Amino acid sequence: MEERRSEAGGGAPREAGDAAQELPLGIRVAAAWSWRLIIIGLALAGFLWLVVQVRIIVIPVLIAILLTALLAPVVQWFARQGAPRWMGVITAIAVFVAAVWILVTLITTQLREGFDDVARRSEEVWWQALRWVEATFGVSAGEIKTFTDQLWRTVEENQSEIWSGALGVATTAGQLVTGALLTMFSLIFMLIDGKRIWFWVIGFLPAKAHAAVDAAGRAGWVSVGQYVRVQIFVAFVDAVGIGAGAALLGVPLAIPIAILVFLGSFIPFLGAITTGVLAAFIALVYNGPVNALIMLGVVILVNQIEGHVLQPLVMGSAVKVHPLGVVLAVSTGALLAGVPGALFAVPIAASANSIVNTLVSREWVPGSDPVAEYHRRDKIHRRARHRVRALARLRRKEGQS
Repeated sequence: MEERRSEAGGGAPREAGDAAQELPLGIRVAAAWSWRLIIIGLALAGFLWLVVQVRIIVIPVLIAILLTALLAPVVQWFARQGAPRWMGVITAIAVFVAAVWILVTLITTQLREGFDDVARRSEEVWWQALRWVEATFGVSAGEIKTFTDQLWRTVEENQSEIWSGALGVATTAGQLVTGALLTMFSLIFMLIDGKRIWFWVIGFLPAKAHAAVDAAGRAGWVSVGQYVRVQIFVAFVDAVGIGAGAALLGVPLAIPIAILVFLGSFIPFLGAITTGVLAAFIALVYNGPVNALIMLGVVILVNQIEGHVLQPLVMGSAVKVHPLGVVLAVSTGALLAGVPGALFAVPIAASANSIVNTLVSREWVPGSDPVAEYHRRDKIHRRARHRVRALARLRRKEGQS
């Protein structure tokens, strides 16, 4: 008995376990996730801060990417027909510029002709509304005028903050011109040499990551192209629906209203509603409250068709983003970057969704290097072109001799 006690007592004392091992597994996993998520959040915050600082460059490049996704099929069609690539680029840009010029011309000419009448009628409706409020609620016109004057003074005093928050980008003339030129140059080079630019970018990454990044990037690019084309269709349906409703109700400026709805619809949900409210206001000014209510009903009906038919079925199947995700993405983008954020939120969300799905499902060939393969093929093509040119020069010399 004593020997057993001595053996038990003489053994080495049990070492104290590691403090981390004493914690429950759930706590350790949560802590590991927490510090990693904090680092990711800090990295995203730093990235967003950098984007805001260089927004005069980022926004034109993003616009050029969306336009490239829209016009690239035209350039590819010319290339498939054997025509030079530059011919397809010139044709695509010419068609796009002509379409924009026609829309802007229609808006400016018709709005300029009817703006004075709209302003005069708006003032008449305003005074009628003031008299109605005074007769119904007992509030004098002077009190309402004092309140509106104070509201306008507040708006004027905070005009710079309001515009910077609404647009999310500086709007000086020089920056607008710089942004337009940068957009055009980026669009031209992306249409001409987009593949070379893409492989040049991913060439900075380690060779083992080339295949995964290339597959994910291509999936995201397909989603962006589908979004742009489907959004044009949705905007067209909104414009036709609201414009036709305005024309049938006898609302003036039906064509400018339809064009504004078309342009505004590129901001999902919010754009068509805002421009539709403008149509209801014009109906109120010209045709009275009953006509305005009917026009507002048309706007609501068209937006319901967009929200419950076009967005879930057409947009959802094209970009594979749930309608709730679209609403949250647009709201978050508008909160962070104003109108540009709302404009780019859905394509960014759609491309991110495709990129994540591609990376999770590992939809690429392991061990392949698309960057090296591209450079190998490009080198072969350059040699072939050089030989063809040399052979052509030799034949010309033989013909001259």
